[in-house]
Amino acid sequence: MAVRRLGKMTVENSCLFLCDMQEKFRPAIKYFPQIVNVAGRMLQVARLLEMPVVVTEQYPKGLGHTVPELGVKDEKVFSKTRFSMLIPDVEKYLKQCGDIKSVILCGIETQACVLQTTLDLLERNYDVHVIADACSSRSMVDRIYALQRMKEAGAYLTTSESVMLLLCKDAAHPKFREVQKVIWETAPDSGLLSGLSPEGTPV
Repeated sequence: MAVRRLGKMTVENSCLFLCDMQEKFRPAIKYFPQIVNVAGRMLQVARLLEMPVVVTEQYPKGLGHTVPELGVKDEKVFSKTRFSMLIPDVEKYLKQCGDIKSVILCGIETQACVLQTTLDLLERNYDVHVIADACSSRSMVDRIYALQRMKEAGAYLTTSESVMLLLCKDAAHPKFREVQKVIWETAPDSGLLSGLSPEGTPV
């Protein structure tokens, strides 16, 4: 009998992926400030819990570097032209990180680099947790259907706060109070609910 995959995760076996949140995308991506904000919260928690982090930039010579407010200057950043983040250098880095089983994924664009990264990771038997409130596209249609496509392929669609709590597991976790400070303020709305404008106000 096959064992059902539940998508549980541990700090020791998880890695955070931050995909292509670069300057040239800023004006075009729906809810870009909110996406970066939520991704930044995930990065803050990954650092608190001492998890490995992978940051990529798509053709930075033409598209610029990661936006400064994300705060990745102390992280290793991988340059790429391939849409998937799973380039050889990233695969090599993952193997150096130990027994990584789960990847937490944030970034842009949902229907391109995020989707192709997800499919490549699933193909290699990683659990993929797509942070729906930290992924976006130029088009909301592309965004929503890409999220659906990833779910159908076997990825877990989730939210930043849910993953933070899954990683801690217990209010007695030594870092929980610090993580709690990150989630105390509700994550900004990134337009996943209907009836909201790109600014997050009712229409």
